[in-house]
Amino acid sequence: MTSITTVDRGPRVVARRVIVNAPADELFGLVNDPAKHGLVDGSGTVRDNVTGPAALSEGATFTTKMRMYGVPYRITSTVTEHIDTPELKVVEWAHPAGHRWRWEFTPTADGRTEVTESFDNRPSKIGRIMERVGMARKNAEGITRTLSGLAAKYDSAG
Repeated sequence: MTSITTVDRGPRVVARRVIVNAPADELFGLVNDPAKHGLVDGSGTVRDNVTGPAALSEGATFTTKMRMYGVPYRITSTVTEHIDTPELKVVEWAHPAGHRWRWEFTPTADGRTEVTESFDNRPSKIGRIMERVGMARKNAEGITRTLSGLAAKYDSAG
């Protein structure tokens, strides 16, 4: 059974962590390619990507088809942080309203990876509205499903 851990990043940040039986480079490659976001999304909102580079970098933009509450829309996000070192891999992007999605991949000594996904609502222009309509809870549920699915994919592959 996969254990998803809640990570305290302060108010208005939802973060969860899991250990995945795969190397950090492989997992980072999934999230660093916006065309593959639909393969890892557990929220059910990501449809497919319309435009963007095959590999993200700081300042890059990508546009994704989404669907929330039955309503389709497109969103263009901008990569705000990108780290690719042997010790840590990070990709973070901002929604036009300012809130951010962040993925962190930390290799473990036994060849697995500690994966943390977070949603940071602090810089959002519509953050208070999002909180009132329950987005923190929905994002926590989506992140948990995403990380559970990612871990399960590599548990069964091993």
